[in-house]
Amino acid sequence: MMEILFVSHKYPPATGGMEKQSFELINGMKPLAKVHTILYEGKGSRISFFLSLNKRILQTLKENPGIQVIHFNDGLIAAASLMHKGYSQIKRTATLHGLDVVFPALPYQRLIFPLFNRFDLLFAVSRATAQACRDRKIADEKIVVLNNGVDPRIAYTAAPAAVMQMLTDKYGVSVQRRKILLAMGRPVKRKGFSWFIKNVMPQLHPDFILLLIGPVQDPKSKEAKLLKFIPPFLKHKAELFLGYPSDESNIEKLLRKSPSNKAVHRLGKLPLHEITDILSIADAFIMPNIEVEGDMEGFGLVCLEAAMCGTKVFASASGGITDAIIHGKNGYLLPPGHVSSWVHQLNLLSAQPESFALKPGEIAAFTASKFNWKKMCEEYLQHFQRLQQAAKQ
Repeated sequence: MMEILFVSHKYPPATGGMEKQSFELINGMKPLAKVHTILYEGKGSRISFFLSLNKRILQTLKENPGIQVIHFNDGLIAAASLMHKGYSQIKRTATLHGLDVVFPALPYQRLIFPLFNRFDLLFAVSRATAQACRDRKIADEKIVVLNNGVDPRIAYTAAPAAVMQMLTDKYGVSVQRRKILLAMGRPVKRKGFSWFIKNVMPQLHPDFILLLIGPVQDPKSKEAKLLKFIPPFLKHKAELFLGYPSDESNIEKLLRKSPSNKAVHRLGKLPLHEITDILSIADAFIMPNIEVEGDMEGFGLVCLEAAMCGTKVFASASGGITDAIIHGKNGYLLPPGHVSSWVHQLNLLSAQPESFALKPGEIAAFTASKFNWKKMCEEYLQHFQRLQQAAKQ
């Protein structure tokens, strides 16, 4: 059985698309190969984790001489490994998610990222991520496009009336006789939440209500305080590096400013069962991403999770989202930042829902057939095995 060492600093209990992919890849690989791990699981200093990584990898290799491949599960930790010594004989691979390719720091782009050609194989989570690698002079033969999966067991459990009552009792939101739009994620600029609230919501039919699910940033947090001292020309890079919700202040200003934005409700971070139950009554899940220089949506896992619940998905044709949503199959793609297209399509959904022929069962079935974690893990293993075979020749 093949032996693989997985190294990741993006792992539960932290939440997010990268953490989910890392968890599913590592645990899904365990029935297929002998798995070893070095993981940052939120305990202790992340800086200490990085500083001790070379030593820990060498120790793990010494204790497990059968390891044939080391896999780094994002670009940041892969970049750190470029400075390591002592295990160049082991095949090295990495997964690239999007931002870790396009991060807009000149030293990273000019000096560090080109060195990713030293890896034996790079897994890009989407065609857009792969193209971003090629644009930065990564050799084409080093790149494999391998999409993320989605849990086929995602399903709602509550009756619609109970979900509506829960929203009223727990969150003070009445959705009776309303058209429900749902958006989800950290409020970073590329997600387009403030753009949508400012430009699209005022032109939608008054029956529409927008529910935003995702963490609400505390303005007194350590990150917020730190960013106040960072020069403006570095702020965007710092926000990207820290994963800071850069759209937070824009959203809050808009919600305070306009009476029409009373149709927008922030629910905060919710448990999975509540998210799936709300998806079951939503008229549409929206992912209105906009183009932001130096940032990109590498894939769009939340779109797939919505589609697995049979919810109609309207998403921007931006970055890797076009790998997750196949127009007319498990959702609908719209031009990013194009106000009239978004207004027209969503108002059409209200006035003539029959114009959007996809049925919940069709959406979920197509998504489950094309994207699943088991399939993803099996494809990773096939590529690992090819590297092993090539090494023997």
